[in-house]
Amino acid sequence: MEKLPAEGTQARRFGKTRFAQSTAVLEDYAELIADLLASAGEARPTDIARRLGVSHATAIKTIARLKRAGLATARPYRGVFLTEKGHALADRVRVRHRLVVDVLRALGVPSEAAEADAEGIEHHVSEITLKAFAQFLKLRG
Repeated sequence: MEKLPAEGTQARRFGKTRFAQSTAVLEDYAELIADLLASAGEARPTDIARRLGVSHATAIKTIARLKRAGLATARPYRGVFLTEKGHALADRVRVRHRLVVDVLRALGVPSEAAEADAEGIEHHVSEITLKAFAQFLKLRG
């Protein structure tokens, strides 16, 4: 059995994971809202709920979180819109997602599995690891 890391080190690692889990939902919503706005011109709570596989009530609660965080606005009968901050978040998440998918594909993971797995990995990977992923892909040509 491998030796346990120092308590502080282990606590920091678990803390990073808890933070990633708490922000993952907001990141997924921001990315989806940006995609819906770009493709359909609107992001209605009903569409968001269906695409994320959650209840309408859950989507409404999470949209309220986005609004409180300054990431989105909503207008009655007009749907949800991202603020500048929300668009920036969606862009960062999209780039991170593509990079993770590209690395998984380079490792031989089939496209569908890479896309599905990236949905979880993208929220937990550090900037250091992302830079290493980009370097790995660059070296591969």
